[in-house]
Amino acid sequence: MSITLPDEARRQALASISRYFEEKLEMDCGELQSRLLLDFFLEELAPSVYNEAIKDAQKYFQDHVADLEAACYEMEFAYWQK
Repeated sequence: MSITLPDEARRQALASISRYFEEKLEMDCGELQSRLLLDFFLEELAPSVYNEAIKDAQKYFQDHVADLEAACYEMEFAYWQK
């Protein structure tokens, strides 16, 4: 599975990469260099970030599903117990 960005997010990422190089490294980073760097990050680093996000989501849902009975339980036939 390859990780991709929507067109607008990709455009903003490329602009951000160029700005980072200009402001932090005082280097000119053209469009081609920005695209190559973004493609490298998406192929090399994004899967690790994605996998961690999936693990976090799984843990969140498992924790909430484990407590589902306590959170959503209603006593049955409780009318006469009042």
